Amino acid sequence: MKSVITTVVSAADAAGRFPSSSDLESVQGSIQRAAARLEAAEKLGGNLDAVAQEGYNACISKYGYLNNPGEANSTPVFKEKCLRDIKHYMRLINYCLVVGGTGPLDEWGIAGQREVYRALSLPTAPYVEALTFIRNRGCAPRDMSAQALTEYTTLLDYAINSLS
Repeated sequence: MKSVITTVVSAADAAGRFPSSSDLESVQGSIQRAAARLEAAEKLGGNLDAVAQEGYNACISKYGYLNNPGEANSTPVFKEKCLRDIKHYMRLINYCLVVGGTGPLDEWGIAGQREVYRALSLPTAPYVEALTFIRNRGCAPRDMSAQALTEYTTLLDYAINSLS
């Protein structure tokens, strides 16, 4: 799994050199933000199902046509799968907070997602709406500290941009 440390070491190794001082500064910055990331991961982990459900409700509210017969959210099975996918993205974001990098999202959430959604004729806009709602709903200090919220929303933005 990719983290800031493995990325820095791999890049330096590929270039045939030791990590530079700027490489080490980026690792140090990541380590300094670790407490905020872990706080965000803890808060998200404790409320992941509720957060995903709120995001799902927001996207279905905006895209009500998805409940029409034959659409992506028209049966109970499809509804469960849509909510499952939102939970999947939120778990990956949680993993990213813990490892301090985008590796889990890159490897398990982004790689090939457009092709899968296109092959299944699934729109990505509802997922973008769900993640955007979740991002905008976050509030410091109600949900977590300002720095933890920054780490959290940065990863949500990363996932949103990958789906857009």
